[in-house]
Amino acid sequence: MRKIQFFDTTLRDGEQTPGVNFNTKEKIQIAMQLEKWGIDVIEAGFPIASQGDFEAVKAIAESAKRMTVVGLARCQKKDIDRAYEALKDAVDPQIHTFLATSNVHMEYKLKMTKEEVIASIKEHVGYARTLFEKVQFSPEDASRTDRDFLLEAVQTAIDAGATIINVPDTVGYSNPTEYGGIFKYLIENIKSDQEITFSSHCHDDLGMATANALAAIENGANRVEGAVNGIGERAGNTALEEVALALHIRKDFYDCESNIVLNETKRTSDLVSRLSGIPVPRNKAIIGDNAFAHESGIHQDGVLKNPETYEIITPTLVGVSQNSLPLGKLSGRHAFVEKLKELGYQLSDEEIKTSFIRFKDLADKKKQITDQDLIALLTDQSREESETCKLANVQVQYSSGGYQGAIVSIIDAQGQTKVASKIGSGSIQAIYNAIDELFQQSPDLAQYEIQAITGGEDAQAEVRVTLNDPKTNRIFRGIGIDFDVLQASAKAYIQASNQMKEQE
Repeated sequence: MRKIQFFDTTLRDGEQTPGVNFNTKEKIQIAMQLEKWGIDVIEAGFPIASQGDFEAVKAIAESAKRMTVVGLARCQKKDIDRAYEALKDAVDPQIHTFLATSNVHMEYKLKMTKEEVIASIKEHVGYARTLFEKVQFSPEDASRTDRDFLLEAVQTAIDAGATIINVPDTVGYSNPTEYGGIFKYLIENIKSDQEITFSSHCHDDLGMATANALAAIENGANRVEGAVNGIGERAGNTALEEVALALHIRKDFYDCESNIVLNETKRTSDLVSRLSGIPVPRNKAIIGDNAFAHESGIHQDGVLKNPETYEIITPTLVGVSQNSLPLGKLSGRHAFVEKLKELGYQLSDEEIKTSFIRFKDLADKKKQITDQDLIALLTDQSREESETCKLANVQVQYSSGGYQGAIVSIIDAQGQTKVASKIGSGSIQAIYNAIDELFQQSPDLAQYEIQAITGGEDAQAEVRVTLNDPKTNRIFRGIGIDFDVLQASAKAYIQASNQMKEQE
């Protein structure tokens, strides 16, 4: 049975989603979960882009035990050298270099002739091969490239030393028949003495990213690139969880397998959702809250008699299960630490100490602490540790039929406490007005969402906010988790405000 490699670009292409900004600690946390999920190759970042990106790629390269770690590089020697410096300590390093090949990109973006593009591919792929055993080349905007020229570009890259060819549908332009045909054409016409891995990279602008990726596999691709939850630029990337489940459920058709550990899927999705600030739609395939909900009476009757009548995917297959042993206020440190290990967390003694205090505080308010509560608690803790300014206290004065008042205090980067009081039409507005005064900002609140992490009246609240900076038109997202809705709302707004302040 053919083995399909999964190449995750959540930390590179996924981070290009407007408003998404992972710090290094969060990137390592996601990378370790991706390795646990069974990802074969992780694109850890674009080392030349910034010092932060370089450090994150280097840290992941040093942390990954099984995954191939990839750094992105343009066809420029400085990019390739920077990627080498970031990846030289990886167990299995790989470089991913790219150059556009479509007429529109060559004429308007690169301002290069076909001959110049071919010469650049030959020079830079050849140079990359002197530093890396595994070299991947991508002809950017391949799906809109003339096929004869695409073949010439790919053949040039292979002759220069590339062993992996990625065929990107950069703007989500293609369809399954056409995209699959590109792979068939290339595989039938390239000449190489060694085995070449062909990879798909699709965007979802026309809603066909997953279908296109599967079409590529049908036509000989042995690697699929994408992101968790399908996040990415514009409409996003191929959702890797969708491809993984399609290959598993329809093994009879695709005759392929992968290393993906399916029951880690939901946990991986939840982690990326919380750290990115992008909620998973309830009707999202595989991991949405409604994926296993049945409203119709006929459907409910069928599922009760035999789940296979309307469920082709069982909840437990992707890791959706009931908490078998919830923790409570009487649970001790040992039980808490064992539960963290069970959930896949490896924390330092200091981190355990801090998280146990937070757990006890939550247990005083909530009868049973579920796995979802713990994951949310740890995610919130990780976010707060990286924030420059932290929430100290929120005090609200409520009056029915009138303006509401709020006093908010924060602790800034110098450890100084700052306090502001404001009024608003509602309690949330009053809190946010006070925070705006503390940060000396005037953003537009583009989105405010609240949901319960678990069921029941004692559920923790998860608040997500999206701020738009009118001066730059940039988007910033924040998440706040707390037993109290107002506290969670303040945390989310401060998190987004911190990001906005850092970009000034």
